[in-house]
Amino acid sequence: MSSSGRVPQSRGPQLNQYLFWLALVGVSGYLLYLLGPVLSPFLFALMLAYIFEKVVSRLSQRGVSRTLAAVLVLSLLAAGGVLLVLILVPLVQQQLTRITEGVPRFFEWLRVTLEPFAYRHLGIDLGFDHVRAMVLEQMPSPQSIAAWVVPSLTSGGLAVVGFFVNLVLVPVVLFYFLRDWNLIVRQIEIMVPRRQHAIVARLAGEIDAMLGQFLRGQLSVMLIMAAFYSIALYLVGVEYAVAIGLVTGLITFIPYVGAVFGIALGTVVSLMQFEAIRPVLWVWAVFGAGQLIEGYVVVPRLVGDRIGLHPVLVIFALLAFGQLFGFVGVLLALPASAALLVWLRYLRARYLESALYDSSDG
Repeated sequence: MSSSGRVPQSRGPQLNQYLFWLALVGVSGYLLYLLGPVLSPFLFALMLAYIFEKVVSRLSQRGVSRTLAAVLVLSLLAAGGVLLVLILVPLVQQQLTRITEGVPRFFEWLRVTLEPFAYRHLGIDLGFDHVRAMVLEQMPSPQSIAAWVVPSLTSGGLAVVGFFVNLVLVPVVLFYFLRDWNLIVRQIEIMVPRRQHAIVARLAGEIDAMLGQFLRGQLSVMLIMAAFYSIALYLVGVEYAVAIGLVTGLITFIPYVGAVFGIALGTVVSLMQFEAIRPVLWVWAVFGAGQLIEGYVVVPRLVGDRIGLHPVLVIFALLAFGQLFGFVGVLLALPASAALLVWLRYLRARYLESALYDSSDG
């Protein structure tokens, strides 16, 4: 017995509890690895339900039944998805055709304009003739792309069937998640042992507060930045500004990757369209202004720093989970990282409490 009269608690049960949860996480990860293709539509629907459940709850508080609220939210999401496909697919098809047809003229412009400049001022022979011949030899034509896609679709019939099954399954699962969200949460809460209920509830609340604001805020950031880039590039005069803006905005959830991809795509399109350097500078100015607005105005107001992960760790989590679990891993990367961060903070606090307790006994 210690001098203060307190009996130190045995750490054996606590260690066994930690080993149990560690083993549970390992088994769950292995099951996710095995069932990844089957779980993809369910996890995607669950993430959408988590983001838009607040809308259903607010409509329900105003007297609308959860069933009708779920139908309204689902209808808006379906309309947005269809509109996005109707905008992007024709524009991407036209852009691919324009690129394959304009590459020879683009290389001719580079040979006439950039190659003499580099040789005259830098003494460098860029050799665009060799590069042009190699690119034209390797680049497929629109007819060859179609000839490759059609057999791929016919030979991969099972994959096509799976795609359409998921396309139907996601809205159905999403509807039930949105309608029965409160019931699902209550059932999960009942399954938690009473002894761990307070701790689990506190950690779940911290994860929800961290992840909820991040996901909903990030969705708002994506929509705002997509609208900004589309309008700004349209005002600059870039062709397919809407397609470039939408694609760039929708991948801004990956730090820096969206901006780099948008700058590269906008640069190539503007060079092939204008065949001059000055319009490219305007495109770079648009993306520079977009990064300033995103970094100093939109993200601090809508997202903040709630998830607590460095951008490099976010990129690593997306790539690592994607490599391990495929599309399911991409969906789980940020939620799992947020849960792990909260759990590590909890373990650190418990360790500090234990160390303080031992020092006080000493």
